Amino acid sequence: MGNTENRIRIFDTTLRDGEQAAGGNLNVAEKLQIARHLGKLGVDVIEAGFPAASPGDFTCVEAIAREVPESVIAGLSRTKEEDIRVCADALKGAARRRIHTFIATSPIHMEHKLRMTPDEVLKEIRFAVSLARELVEDVEFSAEDASRSELPFLIEAFKTAAAAGAATLNIPDTVGYATPEEFGDFCRSIIEGVGPEFVYSVHCHNDLGLAVANSLAAVRAGARQIECTINGLGERAGNASLEEVVMALKTRSDRYGLDTNLDTTRLHSTSALVSRLSGIQVPPNKAIVGANAFAHQAGIHQHGVMANPLTYEIMKPEDVGASGSELVLGKHSGRHAFRDRIEQLGYALTPEQGEVAFGLFKKLCDSKKNVSDEDIAALIADEILLTSGENLYDLKHCSVKTGEGPTLAVVTLRNGKGDISDAATGNGPIDAAYRAIRRAIDLEPELLSFNIKATSDRSDALGETTVVLRSGAVTAPGRGVSTDVIESSVKAFVNGVNRLHVLASAKGVELAKKAKNHYE
Repeated sequence: MGNTENRIRIFDTTLRDGEQAAGGNLNVAEKLQIARHLGKLGVDVIEAGFPAASPGDFTCVEAIAREVPESVIAGLSRTKEEDIRVCADALKGAARRRIHTFIATSPIHMEHKLRMTPDEVLKEIRFAVSLARELVEDVEFSAEDASRSELPFLIEAFKTAAAAGAATLNIPDTVGYATPEEFGDFCRSIIEGVGPEFVYSVHCHNDLGLAVANSLAAVRAGARQIECTINGLGERAGNASLEEVVMALKTRSDRYGLDTNLDTTRLHSTSALVSRLSGIQVPPNKAIVGANAFAHQAGIHQHGVMANPLTYEIMKPEDVGASGSELVLGKHSGRHAFRDRIEQLGYALTPEQGEVAFGLFKKLCDSKKNVSDEDIAALIADEILLTSGENLYDLKHCSVKTGEGPTLAVVTLRNGKGDISDAATGNGPIDAAYRAIRRAIDLEPELLSFNIKATSDRSDALGETTVVLRSGAVTAPGRGVSTDVIESSVKAFVNGVNRLHVLASAKGVELAKKAKNHYE
């Protein structure tokens, strides 16, 4: 079946593998926004998470399964019985559901990680797929580290999974080790060895920068499902980039003769949504969705594009939703225009959230004349989605005094017990404010990264700050927006602290507490 279809199924794992990117962390509300957008984008399968990994992951998968009917909703599980049953429970509300179970098949993984013999691995595959097939109709099996597995054993593993009821067989290049020619031949050998009546999938990592090329080589060999992520997010160097895979197939249909179900005009907004909510910026030179993807600086290029865009553009900006159009709203704009713009930006808010967002929009209009699309998106991401759960700390007040000598910052935070305040000096207003927060709370999180950007090129743009904090073994991102860059930076730090606590609770670990009697 797989190698005769003329359509490629897109399996998006942004919410599972993509979230494993260093510094990445999304709450339930943020994951739901992305999942809804992926459904409207036309993604065939959304891997919503790893339900057995934590109660938070279970809740996310359960919510997405219930609220995103457009796509098959998949949950990842190991071959352990408890994992599989928890996965099935999380997926109960889905209109269409899939259990995606996996086990490693390479000699190095079987010996050092699993400590299992090849026969024991085959027995585990047979048990896991059979159990999953009893619980759901749609089962996918992945052979982790397939590209470093011995081909005869890998074929036997896939035959075992197929015989037990798996309809989709996934060939992962887990460590990004393969090269396109090699991987294409490898996939072809597997399909010939197991049989063409199954859907063959590939999951390629980008350690050598070859994830998209390897995925396309597998398609040429007969694979008909590609596992990928928005913006190429994922472990280490990331996964195959969804937008690059899809537009390569569309732009070079003369080469591949294959299509996808995706509405490519939504790619740009989906990329922007994932970037904003994850806090991981898209490089300007990123293919398809980067800020420079359709920019031309060289004079000869500009002349050619003005004469005919096809001289230097192999696809239209509008094909990926990057038309460059922007609707600027102001204080006289009404609810209807605001609601329409939210939907066009890819957000799906409840009526209650919509009213809160409209009120915040009107308040923002008092501090700046025109509010851009980027301002609205940042406002929703920061003020609506970040506050969808209960925060341990909320910023109540921050004041900074600069002049001769050290800068002084006074910060007041609100928690469940009341207000807590502290002050500190520092090398500039942001450093002073961060020192004051550390003094006020019971943690001294380490700042790993700090980034601030404007939501537009106007002087009254919102400042959008992203940070990554670490405390002990836990790392978490933080995000904040404000017309005042100092306030946005403080909001980002406080948000990061809140996420540290959420992640530590989910993982069952302790954060590194502040040393007693320590003063900065």
